[in-house]
Amino acid sequence: MKFKELGLNEKVLKAIDALGFEEPSQIQEKAIPILLKGKDVIGQAQTGTGKTLAFGAPIINGLKFKNKKIAGIILTPTRELAIQINEALNQLAKYNKAKVLPVYGGQSIGHQISALKRGVDVVVGTPGRVLDLINRRILNLEDIDYLVLDEADEMLNMGFIEDIRSIIDNCNEERQTMLFSATMPKEIKRLSKNYMKEDREHISILGKAVTVDSVAQYYYEVKRKDRFEVLCRILDAEEPTAAIIFSKTKRGVDELVEKLQVRGYNVEGMHGDMTQNHRTNTLRKFKQGNLEYLIATDVAARGIDVENISHVFNFELPQDIESYIHRIGRTGRAKREGTAVTLVTSREYVMLKQIEKRTKSKIKRKEIPSIDDIFHVKNKNILKRVKDTLENEDIEKFVPIAMDLDEQYSLVEVAAALMHIMYKKELSYEYEEKDFLSTKGEIRLFMTVGRMDKLTPKKVTRFLTEVAHIHPTDVGAIDILEKFSFVNIKEEVANKVVKTCNGKKLCGRKMKIEISRKDR
Repeated sequence: MKFKELGLNEKVLKAIDALGFEEPSQIQEKAIPILLKGKDVIGQAQTGTGKTLAFGAPIINGLKFKNKKIAGIILTPTRELAIQINEALNQLAKYNKAKVLPVYGGQSIGHQISALKRGVDVVVGTPGRVLDLINRRILNLEDIDYLVLDEADEMLNMGFIEDIRSIIDNCNEERQTMLFSATMPKEIKRLSKNYMKEDREHISILGKAVTVDSVAQYYYEVKRKDRFEVLCRILDAEEPTAAIIFSKTKRGVDELVEKLQVRGYNVEGMHGDMTQNHRTNTLRKFKQGNLEYLIATDVAARGIDVENISHVFNFELPQDIESYIHRIGRTGRAKREGTAVTLVTSREYVMLKQIEKRTKSKIKRKEIPSIDDIFHVKNKNILKRVKDTLENEDIEKFVPIAMDLDEQYSLVEVAAALMHIMYKKELSYEYEEKDFLSTKGEIRLFMTVGRMDKLTPKKVTRFLTEVAHIHPTDVGAIDILEKFSFVNIKEEVANKVVKTCNGKKLCGRKMKIEISRKDR
């Protein structure tokens, strides 16, 4: 099925096309037509199945502009997810100019109040901040057409159930309600029974657990602006024998092919807008080993059946976990071991954890290759080629040239110069040393508490602001791992935070906090 078959209007379809998605995911295919009919929907689906577009497209499609009155409210458990949904809705609203506002703790409420007073169509927010704005009589939900509860079970686990009830009690009773949850505990079922219409429909997208034992999975944390250079560094350091690089969109494939070809990589692309003849020729070259790298969208890659693929690279995560599983299944075939490498931003980390859970596997973090790492790999290869040439090739006709050079320079210097020339040819990118994880004006701190302690970004921000007496805007990106975490702090308050917070208890554990070393 194609998106145009779901009943969406031209403006929304144009926005989806601009995003490059070629076909809907399961939850999108099932939910969108029902939601367009105005029915309430319970969507039982995990993170990473494409839920945001499933509820976002119908909302933007049917949005009625109400002269500064809110038309839709979307509740979500974390500020990271609120930001992510806000970005997705803004992309879907590209051609109808709807105004979407994220509201959450840790950001100035004054800024949010000013934006609401100017006029907003859809609000995406965490329950605590939304309820705060309602109680201040800033946020009025009496005329809303749409209410979405996203990750309802997570909001329940985080203790937001009473806040959610209070918010719903302030909503227009004639609204359309959409509830999305990975699981259906009794409290969620009770919530749906009490606050949703009787003719609501329950859509369940529950994929089977999948194991990928033959594929070693790794990820690199990157900033969006560094994604391309990091990919180049990994390609130069890993030197795959044959690899597929996945991009989420057709436009992304074209851009990546052009940029990599400029850098001298042997690469071509495949996506749905290319002719069948073009795709067939490209795939033939890849199978015959005349292409090192194939850049493809998920749909275009379905027909690829090549056994010697050593690596799969996710330049961008797909919109659902099923696509990730299909991607990495392109390597590790015929009892060979394969490697899957994914580039993720801090905001995409939640989906990475969902992928781990679904595939019952561990995706290990790796450090971005340094210039020294690449230098050692390339020079190891150069040495091997030189030794092979000395042992297996006839080099007699070059001896007089070497003897002439020996009169002016030492042969060690000559050899070093020739190796330098070879290294420059091997290197595709003029790299510079840089710290990919630091942010200008910010210091990255390491904390010895993590997900196992039930740590959340909200708890980190509250702890730092209350203990170190800093402003929430001093707190930047927060990355929570299983046993430890990283947080970016404005440079001018970093030492204060370390001094006042080190040794204090967070989530019941005495915590160590220090400035992060580059090797972490």
